[in-house]
Amino acid sequence: MEIESLSIHAGERPDPAYGAVGTPIYQTSTFAFYDVGKNRGYDYSRTANPTRKILEETIAKLEGGKAGFCFATGMAAETTVLHLLKAGDHVISGDDVYGGTFRLLENVMRPLGVETTFMRLNDRRKIEAAIRPNTRMVWLETPSNPLLNITDVEMVADVAKKHRLLTAIDNTFASPVFLRPIDYGIDLVVHSTTKYLNGHCDVVGGAVVTTTDELTERVQFLLNAMGTCASPFDCWLVLRGIETLSLRVKQHAQNAAAVADFLGSHPAVSRVYYPGLKSHPGHDIARRQMKGFGGMVAFELKGGTEAAYAFLKKVKLFLLAESLGGAASLVAHPATMTHASMPREHREKAGITEGLVRLSVGLENINDIIADLRQALEPG
Repeated sequence: MEIESLSIHAGERPDPAYGAVGTPIYQTSTFAFYDVGKNRGYDYSRTANPTRKILEETIAKLEGGKAGFCFATGMAAETTVLHLLKAGDHVISGDDVYGGTFRLLENVMRPLGVETTFMRLNDRRKIEAAIRPNTRMVWLETPSNPLLNITDVEMVADVAKKHRLLTAIDNTFASPVFLRPIDYGIDLVVHSTTKYLNGHCDVVGGAVVTTTDELTERVQFLLNAMGTCASPFDCWLVLRGIETLSLRVKQHAQNAAAVADFLGSHPAVSRVYYPGLKSHPGHDIARRQMKGFGGMVAFELKGGTEAAYAFLKKVKLFLLAESLGGAASLVAHPATMTHASMPREHREKAGITEGLVRLSVGLENINDIIADLRQALEPG
């Protein structure tokens, strides 16, 4: 079944009790046993819930994985994956990952004894040189947040398997419509379901998709033990969003490509980051492993920080806000918003400058989107 059909039918089925076509919201904390030691498949909603289970099955099928698990937030999903590690372990991570991921690795996991090396994951030899005897995992994003760097997923997975390392990827920016990392050998796929999977900026959530029985058992245990599960209503909201996922992300990408072309020819713009541009250093890899280039665009202005701040104050249709992937166009200043917790020296090394602007290109009419960008870029 193709992704467009999977988005609608992957986990959905008529309700066995009444035949309801829409997924019921099992808004309950606990389930009655029909006899001592005997239940109907569920006992407590932290452990499992029918609404959550349908979403988990849906996301797992969309990603082509073995099992799915849904969490209260994207960071809860990441935290759970990183708790597969123990004190003394070492992680190799991309150097321009989401600021919350950097904070989790540096300020939470490092004090617990898990060390991380941050680097650009575009060179097999450099990745292998960074591997230590205690390295256990490679963490990557592609396209990355916020610079939209592209990583060769198959290459990283191949290196990791050669050295018996786990691989975990944040697939939030691409979504399974444009990239299915498991097809290239990745072990664990992570999502912020807040973003494209939900698509309406009205829920916070996360997901993990596993590929083996062992990983499935370990993630299930951690979800239950740490209590990081998503609520039934939030799961229902994400399920509703997934039905239109394919339509939405394709339109996001179409609008983003037009925005990237516009910005690339604007005299006030010094650089545009969008993997759909032939000038993007990762364009060929993205074209090979992705079915679309996504709805995110980043750019820098010739006037630097001052020009970026002026632009952010002048936009009207774009909303200055965190997050991404919703119907409305959003603009963010990574240095003071999404990546504020990342030390300045690390941001600069990764290329996240004070003048960098990130766009989540929405579903508005493209003429209105570009008109807003044009007026905001006008001098004065």
